[in-house]
Amino acid sequence: MIGNAPYIVVGFIIFLGLYTAIFKRNLIKIVMGITLVESGVNLFLITLGYRTGGGAPIFTQATNMHMVLPTPQALTLTSIVIGVATTALMLSFIVMIYKHYKSIDAKDVRRLKG
Repeated sequence: MIGNAPYIVVGFIIFLGLYTAIFKRNLIKIVMGITLVESGVNLFLITLGYRTGGGAPIFTQATNMHMVLPTPQALTLTSIVIGVATTALMLSFIVMIYKHYKSIDAKDVRRLKG
């Protein structure tokens, strides 16, 4: 019933994030693009582990029940924690860049280098 819709959404989110990270000049928008790519990858991992009618893999006495794969869920949880830390680090770099250069435009920062 779900079909390929989640994969199309994943592709759109990753494409939108890459476009934002590559073609925007505002440093905060670049960080938002990187975060969109990360969210798309997380959604892709969760979609890979989905099974229709699957149960949670925490029941040890379930008989003949299809279980949802726990590995993509664990990878996604780890990815979310790492993503929050790297996003906080990138935003703190932007704050320091703004304090030093008084701009968050990537071209202004490159021009003022030196």
